[in-house]
Amino acid sequence: MNTRFPFADWFRNSSPYINAHRGRTFVVLIEGEALASERWEPLLQDLALLNTLGVRLVMVFGIRPQVGEALSEAGIEPRRIDGRWVADEAIMRHVERIAAELRLKIEARLSLGLPNTPLHGVELTVVSGNLVTAKPLGVRDGIDFHRSGEVRRVRSKAIAELLAKETLVLVPPLGYSSTGEVFDLDAADVAQHVAMGLGADKLILLGDAAGLHDASGMLQRQLTPLEAEPLRRQAAPGSELARHLGAACEAARHGVARTHLLTWHDRDALLGELFTRDGVGTMITQHRYEQLRRATLEDVGGLLELLRPLEERGMLVARSRERLEHQIEDYWVIERDGMIIGCSAMHAYPEAEMGELACVAVHGDYRGGARGDLLLAEVERESRRRGYSALFALTTHTTHWFLERGFRLDGVEALPHLRRDSYNHARQSKVLLKPLG
Repeated sequence: MNTRFPFADWFRNSSPYINAHRGRTFVVLIEGEALASERWEPLLQDLALLNTLGVRLVMVFGIRPQVGEALSEAGIEPRRIDGRWVADEAIMRHVERIAAELRLKIEARLSLGLPNTPLHGVELTVVSGNLVTAKPLGVRDGIDFHRSGEVRRVRSKAIAELLAKETLVLVPPLGYSSTGEVFDLDAADVAQHVAMGLGADKLILLGDAAGLHDASGMLQRQLTPLEAEPLRRQAAPGSELARHLGAACEAARHGVARTHLLTWHDRDALLGELFTRDGVGTMITQHRYEQLRRATLEDVGGLLELLRPLEERGMLVARSRERLEHQIEDYWVIERDGMIIGCSAMHAYPEAEMGELACVAVHGDYRGGARGDLLLAEVERESRRRGYSALFALTTHTTHWFLERGFRLDGVEALPHLRRDSYNHARQSKVLLKPLG
């Protein structure tokens, strides 16, 4: 049935994420290139929206292109080493001025409350300050970096107290030393340390690229730090990709649950990543958010939802809640971000040294991958672990799927005695057998 309001279904589907994100802490990096484009205002509006939905937000912003333009106009050619410029006093005057101007510009736009604007009626408090302590890079390979620095410490307690008051915390790529000096910092490094210091739920890096892609151009939706590290080493030193991947991997290793690589070019990237199940960019996390595991009683509702369409089409025998609860230890599930998207079951017949592959089901939105094979492999491993000689399955619709995976057609007489007695002759299910030698 078509709806007059297409956004309504999207809003309904996003409601679990609205609830999940409320009270969570997100650190968002917006690079200077985004702030120099027409996309900067919609991005700030999206951050304001997240704040109204109860997300605790820290925004870190970059200033590279703005400072580069100011230096060019002043006739200053900065010396660059691995992407960092040597910030002498002349360069730092421009760095400090640009950072202050951009901070004021951001605060002004987040204060906008005129009618017919997205921020109408939103009273958003924005606070910045000396929240990052820095130290100088010093002299490296004989080069004095002057006032180019690196993060020494983040005042996490002060930031957390501000976030608890529903304040949006704004952090420029500057740091302050105990001697009263100001240092030029890398914005991605600042975002990483803020996220780590807060134990943030998410670190979101908005850059030029729309996530990471493999050699065939396919988006890599999820990587572990171990998988992402080779890509960082291959990237040009000091490039945005190297900086973002470095920050993402370090944050993931040090307690930040999820880091997201998104593009600021896409108007919908931030909300699309946060309020849809599959997202639109690349997520780097120490723990995969799609996992194969043993089922528990808490999964029964999800299993019923997954299996119902297949039962209605006659592909599976209907299973009651009571039956699933009784047999739950026979099931494996694939969970994706809190949703059961696949399952398999193995019912044991130890007297015949056989196991029954009772079902292999994958949600319609997630077919076409290798999830069915993954579920089958898990059942086979368990059967071999128990010393079974064969695995059998009964099917009315998917005979070829089983044949392609090493099963062979057999007769009802091949079934264990107990299963043969309960065989439903009205369904005329095909019997398939796979030796496990």
